[in-house]
Amino acid sequence: MKPNNFSDILNSLKHDLLKKAIHFTLVASLLIIQGCTGKKDKNSMENFAYQTEQFADIRILRYNIPGFEKLSLQQKKLAYYLYEAGLAGRDIIWDQNYRYNLIIRKTLEEIILHFNGNRNTAQFQEFITYTKRVFVANGIHHHNSSLKIIPGFSKEYLAELIQNSPESNFPVKSPEEIDQLISTLQNVLFDPTIDAIKTNLNPDEDLLMTSAVNYYSGVSQDEASDFYNNLSSGDNKMPVMWGLNSQLVKSGDDIAESIWRTGGMYSKAIEQIVYWLQKALSVAENQLQKQIIGKLTDFYNNGDLSVFDDYNILWVRDTVSVIDFTNGFIETYTDPLGLKGAWQSMVSAIDNESGQRVQLISANAQWFEDNMPYNEAFKKPMVKGISARAINVIAISGENSPTPPLGVNLPNSDWIRREHGSKSVTITNIARAYYEADFSAGIMTEFAFNNDELELAKNFGFLARNLYTDLHEIIGHGSGQLLPGVADMSITLKNYASVIEETRADLAALYFAIDAALVDRGIVPTLDVGKTFYNQYIRNGMMLQLQRVSPGANIQQAHMRNRQLVAKWVYEKGSSENIIERKSINGKTYFVINDHLKLRNLFGELLTEIQRIKSEGDFIAARNLVENYAIKVDQELLAEVHQRFTSLNIPPFSAFINPVLTPVIRNDRIVDVKVEYPSDFLDQMLFYSRNYSTLTPLY
Repeated sequence: MKPNNFSDILNSLKHDLLKKAIHFTLVASLLIIQGCTGKKDKNSMENFAYQTEQFADIRILRYNIPGFEKLSLQQKKLAYYLYEAGLAGRDIIWDQNYRYNLIIRKTLEEIILHFNGNRNTAQFQEFITYTKRVFVANGIHHHNSSLKIIPGFSKEYLAELIQNSPESNFPVKSPEEIDQLISTLQNVLFDPTIDAIKTNLNPDEDLLMTSAVNYYSGVSQDEASDFYNNLSSGDNKMPVMWGLNSQLVKSGDDIAESIWRTGGMYSKAIEQIVYWLQKALSVAENQLQKQIIGKLTDFYNNGDLSVFDDYNILWVRDTVSVIDFTNGFIETYTDPLGLKGAWQSMVSAIDNESGQRVQLISANAQWFEDNMPYNEAFKKPMVKGISARAINVIAISGENSPTPPLGVNLPNSDWIRREHGSKSVTITNIARAYYEADFSAGIMTEFAFNNDELELAKNFGFLARNLYTDLHEIIGHGSGQLLPGVADMSITLKNYASVIEETRADLAALYFAIDAALVDRGIVPTLDVGKTFYNQYIRNGMMLQLQRVSPGANIQQAHMRNRQLVAKWVYEKGSSENIIERKSINGKTYFVINDHLKLRNLFGELLTEIQRIKSEGDFIAARNLVENYAIKVDQELLAEVHQRFTSLNIPPFSAFINPVLTPVIRNDRIVDVKVEYPSDFLDQMLFYSRNYSTLTPLY
């Protein structure tokens, strides 16, 4: 809405000037805090550059590993072996994401290394940008939207690049196949109708036949659903996660699984993972950790999902090891049916300095469960084994890299969580990298409504982000139970399961964020932390995340869907009381919370319904909520958000360059492990391909 009189214009001018002045004040405050005028933040490294470059819709960040040098030699060696085990499996996620990805990646890499033409042209720069985007996404489909990334250069230029790279080792059996490789890649990369979306969640279409993700081959949605429903029909109260570690393939009239294990699909990569896990076994910190690594090795060797359950039960019990890790087929977001586990790895060390908050939340898990707003039948009568810790990531790979999460709560098996508990982590150094890179960029100045919101953000923004992650992972994912006889969400809620689960976890965090008990129990110093969290959440769910959505498109990614579902639902339900008010000043939109306590009540109402949906397996209710609130985008608001971010020159997505662990060897023995922090994203991707290409792509 444009101002239409002198008074409106004056007010708008005052508003903008005030915001600019506040922005400069906040930046100056940050410089003082970080030490540009003296004192250095204890979590930062001297002169550490968090951002290195940006291109297309991506900025490249780095993270450091505080305290690594203080680890014992045994712990460093353990971290190094687990780091190598993670990189050994990197190719798996590429192939899972799309059947041609490894061939495409190899072709792009060979061109970079051997193209002998002019590298100073606009087309070659577009080629480099496209290649980096593909590296960020672990394939040719965007890591967030799931849509195919169309190159900014021509298909004729692709042929020229390949033909003018004479020393290349392209993924073909003989030179005679080069022309066919070119033809295939021209179709796959440039035709927007071929494999257009990695994970299609449109309920009006066959989700498998219209998804490019490589979890199924020739199998329809109904055939896959029938296959796994038959497998799970005789399950007792401890069902394995059927389909988690396999590709489902139809050959003729036969449908069978190709299991991801040694001797099976992805064997060459898994053999290397097992090799490094066995090295890690020799330096495990304690007997329990030895059992964990041994059980995971057994699972990789035999592919038995009951062994994977045994591994998860042991892993949940380990609450004392300084070095921890995940490695395997875990999260199921990229499978349209929510069954197949994307391969991922994470190696971490305890962050003792940030751990008190998460430990307090974990220690009060039963109190949180008892005080949930939903039906008593949906509550766990006895919360078991919710352990929590703050960690610093040492190494990430697979689906976790180069776009890592801020927190993790595992395992995903509902019965293991019920009987044995779960383990939740908040990732301090990744959150710190985001915060350091974001603070002075001007986002808060642009989208916060007034000085009060900005002051809250300055004082409590980083803590509010961490509180969100802590409560989401520890309490949200760790809470609630299914009614007796109700199957896992992947069966009952199908393609809506991931969105509903993430919505449930967010709502649990939001419901408790401004509960006075958090102050009483020493979890936060003031409820202003929770109010800051509310402001951030509504602003993001209604506006900021639209930066990541292309004009004309709707929301595909599960976490983004859940955030819009929550924000739009409470905005609509609270409209009669103006609980959240949409305001416009000088053509700029703001969403302002007028009553945080009433908003909390709305969060509680929605949480009650979401938990009922999960506990009862109500597919229709899940579908209605997601389809009505989570997906469709206000295109006018989207255009405004894009324009405002463009003026700030801030890309919507971030990816990370990872530290490199290098052993120091003397007399054939590791005497130390050093950490290096590379600064060139493309160089790191080429380094990975030179040293960790475990699966051989051939056209």
